[in-house]
Amino acid sequence: MWDLVLVESWVEFAVRWIHVVTGIAWIGSSFYFIALDLGLRRHGGLPAGVAGDEWQVHGGGFYHLQKYQVAPEGMPEDLIWFKWESYSTWLSGFAMLILVYYLGAELYLIDPNVADLPVWAAVAISLGSLVFGWLAYDRICKSPFGTDNTKLMIGLYVILVAMAWGYTQVFSGRAALLHLGAFTATIMSANVFFVIIPNQKVVVADLKAGRTPDPKYGIIAKQRSTHNNYLTLPVLFLMLSNHYPLAFASDYNWLIASLVFLMGVTIRHFFNSMHSRKGMLWWTWGLTAALFLAIVALSVGPLSHRGGTYDSEVSDLRPAQARFAEVESFEEVAGVVMGRCSMCHSEDPGWEGITHAPKGVRLDTEYAVATHAKEIYLQSGVTHAMPPGNLSWMEQEEREMIVAWYREGAAR
Repeated sequence: MWDLVLVESWVEFAVRWIHVVTGIAWIGSSFYFIALDLGLRRHGGLPAGVAGDEWQVHGGGFYHLQKYQVAPEGMPEDLIWFKWESYSTWLSGFAMLILVYYLGAELYLIDPNVADLPVWAAVAISLGSLVFGWLAYDRICKSPFGTDNTKLMIGLYVILVAMAWGYTQVFSGRAALLHLGAFTATIMSANVFFVIIPNQKVVVADLKAGRTPDPKYGIIAKQRSTHNNYLTLPVLFLMLSNHYPLAFASDYNWLIASLVFLMGVTIRHFFNSMHSRKGMLWWTWGLTAALFLAIVALSVGPLSHRGGTYDSEVSDLRPAQARFAEVESFEEVAGVVMGRCSMCHSEDPGWEGITHAPKGVRLDTEYAVATHAKEIYLQSGVTHAMPPGNLSWMEQEEREMIVAWYREGAAR
């Protein structure tokens, strides 16, 4: 009979891999078309209706690309749509949100020191915030305020900063930053689904009907595409932030995330200026470096150990973790884990070169061992991934004890 936990781990791995692959495809096509659009040359001799063209060389071949100001006179026979990359990225990302943060809410989503929420409430807040994000953003874009792109971007930034702070008031540090990324990514993908593609379909329908397409649809789609371009790099950082406790476990994690959005703007502004042949704005790199140093200072200076819940008593465990503490062999297993793993996974690691618990996971109390039962089972029980290189000499009998302990607890 297959171990359900191992099957779940492989499902998560498969969904994560799909998310990475589709994300690369979406980001690649998005960055390419923004660079192409900015680099178009406008000169005499272009066909009627063509706004500009560009010659490119890649893979041993030459490509001549043209962009129409609104649309060609007739409908092309072969039209390639770039939309599935976006849809697949969001769908796989939402699946990851369910697998990791909803099904593992008591471990990854909820931090009792922040807000002792029931699982259903935490999930409801998560879902509600994603819906709210798109509705608020879309309403602002369609309002008179949205006609000024500069004011609109500043307004969007204020919303993102507010959401960054808000998430840290209800979720764990790692979930807060991850949700800020999901909040932003939902806006980006919804831009494609609800605005960019529908507007392009209106233009296609006009061409088929022999009507002259209204240029406003292309202008609106271009605005949303530009927003996506500037939001991409911060989203990547936020999606990877759960691997870096120095980012998510800081007292100022919301402010760090806010500065990351500014870094995304400065970096993209450099490349957008370069691609549009407006010069190399090297000052943007200096500003980016200054923002990064500010982030480091916010993280390292007043760093808080958000793993403080691990100092709680075993009696404080939630039901999902308490069952592992109730197994007869728990104290012996906890002793093994704390003895073999706490040299690194503790509030004050003793291993040279390690200044904080890897991924923010502490295993120096019985509470922590019960809380991270599944990870201990996977990393040190059924596999020998931890300790790294078995530097603390965990015995095979001890690994077998961990496996037996977890399976008994999971069966309760």
